[in-house]
Amino acid sequence: MERTVQDALGRTVTYTYPPKRIVSLCPGITDTLFALELQDEVIGRTRFCIHPSPAVLDVKAVAGTKDIKLDAILQLKPDLIIAEKEENTRDIVEALEQHLPVYVAEVQNVQEAYTMIENIGDVTDRRDQAQSLVSEIQEGFQSLHGLTSGSAMYVIWKKPYMAAGRTTYIDSLLETLGFSNPVREFSGRYPELTTHDFQSANPDLVLLASEPYPFKEKHIPEFQEILPNASILPIDGEMFWYGPRMLEATSYFRDRLN
Repeated sequence: MERTVQDALGRTVTYTYPPKRIVSLCPGITDTLFALELQDEVIGRTRFCIHPSPAVLDVKAVAGTKDIKLDAILQLKPDLIIAEKEENTRDIVEALEQHLPVYVAEVQNVQEAYTMIENIGDVTDRRDQAQSLVSEIQEGFQSLHGLTSGSAMYVIWKKPYMAAGRTTYIDSLLETLGFSNPVREFSGRYPELTTHDFQSANPDLVLLASEPYPFKEKHIPEFQEILPNASILPIDGEMFWYGPRMLEATSYFRDRLN
């Protein structure tokens, strides 16, 4: 049957319900679909959708997050395409919606991550599984309250240096962990930073993400020279993904940050 819903951006989406052929254009959403027992319905993904491994590798890669193979997607004849506002561009959504129903999610904080899971569950007829997943994540995150304190910045790139700022999921997760994020004071969601900016921010802790830039232990001296009084810690960037990775993140943060 046909069903009409509003997505996270307030767009009206009419699609076949429940969808039996789904293309996901966001790694966290692909991971969520598998967690909601929709592995048989997911027929297309981005090349960055690497979880859950190895099962997701059986799904055809038909896109990046900023580029798509339109003909390959059309050949799959999906009932529904699921995108995410930050991960995917407006041009991608507008190109696809000329041919197929496109549901756009939006995740800018931890609460919206829960809402995304619940909404995906509603759209795909997996409400019980979605509520169970959200409850399990919330229970784990509640156990992290009070784990950390002080200020921390999350660095995602070099040449130029870039860090996660305000209205990002990463910023919200830092707050959930007990940190304040000095990058909020800079303009933009992922501002470019100079060495002077780092010193002005003066964080207690610098987290070097393993992706999208592959920071490693060898990069610690570079940042220690800029911030001699800060702790510098390489960290698994996938633990800052929303969706089922949030379950794994609970124990990871407890072990890595405590």
